[in-house]
Amino acid sequence: MKRLGYTKFVAQGGDWGAIVVDVMGTQGHPGLLGIHSNMPGVIPVDIDNAARTGAPTPSGLTPDERLCYERVAGVYARGVGYGYQMGLRPQALFGIADSPVGIAGYFLDHDARSLAMISRVFDGQPEGLTRDDVLDNVTLTWLTVIFISRARLYWEDFAAQYSFFGVKGVSIPAAVRVFPDELYPAPKSWSEQAYPKLLYYNKLEKGGHFAAWSSRSSSVKSYGKDLERCAHRASQAGDLCGRYRTIRSKKRQDLRRHANERNSLSQAG
Repeated sequence: MKRLGYTKFVAQGGDWGAIVVDVMGTQGHPGLLGIHSNMPGVIPVDIDNAARTGAPTPSGLTPDERLCYERVAGVYARGVGYGYQMGLRPQALFGIADSPVGIAGYFLDHDARSLAMISRVFDGQPEGLTRDDVLDNVTLTWLTVIFISRARLYWEDFAAQYSFFGVKGVSIPAAVRVFPDELYPAPKSWSEQAYPKLLYYNKLEKGGHFAAWSSRSSSVKSYGKDLERCAHRASQAGDLCGRYRTIRSKKRQDLRRHANERNSLSQAG
């Protein structure tokens, strides 16, 4: 960030980005004002261990905590087989990496709720994504031959022994956004424990694991509002908000350029 001219900044993440920003929040970066996550690592260590080993639902949980436990236990039991495969044998996936159909099958079946959303897209229902968006993601991965390098993330995570969903020990200001179709809905109670300096918690009515992909422009705008609220509460509003507006403006320009390039390609075809 210093090379880009930023002395102060925030970090936002979902999916792997959520794990990255959590870890960043433990490393004492002097310029990092705070983090924003839509897959926050909030599961307490004992609860995370119980979910991973398939133990019965612990007693004494609130309804929100119980729902979260049951969902994350289901993910560990039936939803992260691909993660264990990539974490243990990433190089064994070369056969899939050379096949666009193989990549598509592997990507689209990431989790049940995301697959259902993508299926609705291909049925013609409006979900923020288009068929071209899905095919672009597969095609770019295939043509740039990055399937294995992306899988290597899991191998490195296994070596570092970071929990996918557990508490990381973040000590800086944080904001949390919870989507109903995320792998698990992070309860506010656990979010407050995981992030002692939690400044903002927002529970949405719609959205899932790949929220930043399926609703790009609205996500950038809404994340900006979340971060502005955090910045205001942390008395950092002026500097941080101005920088985020710059990022948001650049994102809009990138989206317009992408749309124009796609239109040009369509006309050329």
